[in-house]
Amino acid sequence: MSRKQLLLLAAAAVLLLGGPGAWLAFRGGASPAAGWEVHADDRTLGDPKAKLVLIEYAAPTCPHCAEFNEQVFPDLKRAYIDTGKIFYVLRVLATNPADGAAEKLARCAPQDRYFAALDTLFRNQALWSPGAGVLDLHGGLMRIGRMLGLEAAQVDACLNSTAEDARINRNSEEAFTRYEVRRVPTFLLNGVTVFEGVPSMETLTQILEGSLAAQ
Repeated sequence: MSRKQLLLLAAAAVLLLGGPGAWLAFRGGASPAAGWEVHADDRTLGDPKAKLVLIEYAAPTCPHCAEFNEQVFPDLKRAYIDTGKIFYVLRVLATNPADGAAEKLARCAPQDRYFAALDTLFRNQALWSPGAGVLDLHGGLMRIGRMLGLEAAQVDACLNSTAEDARINRNSEEAFTRYEVRRVPTFLLNGVTVFEGVPSMETLTQILEGSLAAQ
């Protein structure tokens, strides 16, 4: 997906999300800032004091993100996150309105179950994602909500809330203007893009080990 396509899709997502900060994805032209920062509302795994911070920008409807989640992430977590070698940050970049809705659903789960909720969304895209041909997004997310142990009223409350809109829009703004993210998934290591697309575990190992050796 080209950057122009991603910008247009994200703009459409922002229009439908509405709420405070809905203008953010449209403000362009800024140069990427040096360094990086971890936000208090980011969802993270690993040791915050690790020398390497790996930020992944992903979208719940993205089949390539689902591929990474299923085929590569378990090995990455076992070898580098659980061992304290890297601090991992997952940020959802909404490329369409369904991504924003799915992120709201994932955030509806308890914070310590966020990654399990996102994993459920990735592994079951065929049940809810418009990209997989599902026409009833609300009904599909209700099915996922039941899988997560949520009541229908809880799911609707989360989907209808505007509390997450500003954060989702901020992530889009920061991805485009600060980090120049052009596609999902994209991986940043200490604020620098190191891979776009789905890396193999071998590729990630080379990148991470090289960076660890340089510390």
